[in-house]
Amino acid sequence: MIYFISPCFWFIKKGKDMTYVMSDLHGMYDRFIAMLEKIDFSDSDELFIIGDIIDRGERPVDILEYVMDKPNITVLLGNHEVMARDFLRRLTAEITDGNTSSFDNDFMVELAIYKHNGGIPTINRLLALPPDKQQRVLDFIDSLYAYEAIDIGDSTFVLVHAGLGNFRKDKKISEYSLYELLELRPDYERQYFDDDSIYIVSGHTPTKLISGKWEIYHSHNNIVIDCGAAFGGRLACLRLEDMAEFYV
Repeated sequence: MIYFISPCFWFIKKGKDMTYVMSDLHGMYDRFIAMLEKIDFSDSDELFIIGDIIDRGERPVDILEYVMDKPNITVLLGNHEVMARDFLRRLTAEITDGNTSSFDNDFMVELAIYKHNGGIPTINRLLALPPDKQQRVLDFIDSLYAYEAIDIGDSTFVLVHAGLGNFRKDKKISEYSLYELLELRPDYERQYFDDDSIYIVSGHTPTKLISGKWEIYHSHNNIVIDCGAAFGGRLACLRLEDMAEFYV
């Protein structure tokens, strides 16, 4: 049995509409646009981006602004969005108020950690926006959910950034912490559900660390799609109806 509680939504795709999943774009705007062109993404298709749009690459905010206005693109939280959201709101508020004197030691440590994790492009691009657009971007990040489950034909796909950390079969998904969903790396050689029709699609862990290759990894109903776009690898996209793989 698998448990899902709001904010999880269920979609059943019919006809020619296609469902795509990407992850870990990490500011690689040009690759993202190239991928949309490669898959011929249309208004009748659905795209899920399972976290880590921001940081590392040079155009993270451009991706955010692009997807914010697309009703057929659903973005889920990644650990980088969680890392950024409270910090960026405080940063923009205090700079707007001209009150940088409140940048205490804790704040400076948080800034150093965020910079170490690739946050500089996100900070710079966000601060270049006028205050109203900064607020809109931050509100969008605040609105993101940590997981989705979708039905495609006879299969169910659980979409989550890192996986189901500390998994138990009797554990409702609402009982998982953000750390378990967005940070902990699961055992990809374990099949988590007795039902063979349930798949977990995740990012977070670059596939080269698992298989030695920059390609989508499949094992025991675990599908890992972070192919290292920000680390010299490729941006990957998976079409759920037929498991077709695309790379740029």
